[in-house]
Amino acid sequence: MIMNKKRTITIVGAGLTGSLLGVLLGQRGYVVELFERRQRQSESNEDSGRSINLALSRRGIDALKLAGLMDDVRPLLIPMPGRMLHLENGRSEFSPYGQQESEVIYSVSRQELNQLLVDKAVAAPKVEVTFGLQCRSIDFENKTIQFEREQSLRQPSSGDDRSAEVSQSSDTGVSVLTNHLFDMLIGTDGAGSQVRRNLIQFTGGQSNSDFLDHDYKELEIPAGENGAFRLEKNALHIWPRGNFMLIALPNLDGSFTVTLFLPKQGSPSFQSLNSKAAVRTFFDGVFPTAAAVMPDLIKDFFDHPAGRLGTVRCRPWHAGDCGLILGDAAHAIVPFHGQGMNAAFEDCSELMRLLDAHGDDWATVNRKFSEIRKPNADAIAEMALENYKTMRLSVADPKYALKKAIGFELERRFGRRFIPRYSMVMFHAMPYAEALAQGLRQQEILDRLTQSVDSIDAVDWTWAEALVDGTSSAF
Repeated sequence: MIMNKKRTITIVGAGLTGSLLGVLLGQRGYVVELFERRQRQSESNEDSGRSINLALSRRGIDALKLAGLMDDVRPLLIPMPGRMLHLENGRSEFSPYGQQESEVIYSVSRQELNQLLVDKAVAAPKVEVTFGLQCRSIDFENKTIQFEREQSLRQPSSGDDRSAEVSQSSDTGVSVLTNHLFDMLIGTDGAGSQVRRNLIQFTGGQSNSDFLDHDYKELEIPAGENGAFRLEKNALHIWPRGNFMLIALPNLDGSFTVTLFLPKQGSPSFQSLNSKAAVRTFFDGVFPTAAAVMPDLIKDFFDHPAGRLGTVRCRPWHAGDCGLILGDAAHAIVPFHGQGMNAAFEDCSELMRLLDAHGDDWATVNRKFSEIRKPNADAIAEMALENYKTMRLSVADPKYALKKAIGFELERRFGRRFIPRYSMVMFHAMPYAEALAQGLRQQEILDRLTQSVDSIDAVDWTWAEALVDGTSSAF
């Protein structure tokens, strides 16, 4: 039963997660104040060259359905039922993600999805979105946020007693600092979250960001004549090359967003690709099929900055009954399992479930949310890091293909007694921590089954069933 809500909910960050959360909370009767540092129309310019395309899957879809937005999102999606592997010998191989028709992930533009969700939040009853305000600090004891706005002229106070203009400085522009009171604050302000920093300081908690020694750079395969796709449209393309890789996801206009993942230093590395000739030689030699359809490769490479790849881990995620962080603000992860957005959207779904169960008791809701989601966030962070090795190393290994084929056969024969870990993460809603634990046991099973065979026809399925059921002496 949904109780009558009294609190105003303040959300910092109107990205993908904050916008969706604002819509969901407004639907449950809360008055929502949503603040975003960017101007409303600036995202496409500001994020150019730094936005990895998104892969929408089951968990994210469930959250969008909960908000009643899936029908609006669906026209933005391109289905990808599998990977297209571009091997070093020049061959391409399609590898399906699952066995069921529904086991598909969807390519979607981050910018287009974010704009849609922002527009829905702006139009939502009980939700007020304010753009151009940067969160500078939060005082959880006095429930005050300090925002900064850059503007050309001083603007008069609105008279709202929740906000007070406190200072300004002017040169060519004006910097206005505003103190804003809040009842309940939720931080959805991304991996560099100011809300997280102040919440950890207030609670005496811990936070760390672990960065890979690899960076990424966004490139593009433009559409062909009349908007034709130059590669297979319905696939996530991967050029696995051991210590690095290239991926490409399709866009509605016929182009592909291409992302190079490469070490920061060494050879090859972003450090070594320091001239047009070096970039051209590298791509022509290592990714010839991609380079052949990238006419603006050199320009894109030097125009677009390299982005960092990191994992955020912190505790706690809440401050009593007045503060909470979720999404990337609480648990940013590397993009190699396509679950950053999906995990954040699942955060929103879980928060709604707890609000439905506990009403406006935010002390209980915040505590239970942290207890439930923290172990699952840690699990998907671990699996995302592991999947980077899988994508750049293992997918091209014949043994990997054999294990995948055996895993599919175990699923066909034994149903829910054996669901491949990738499917558990992408196509089911079981907790990430459970998928991680089951996946470790599955790996042991597959390692044993492939130890002395090089063909699926040579597998002893009676022994395989005993391994799946845990009745084999091997365990």
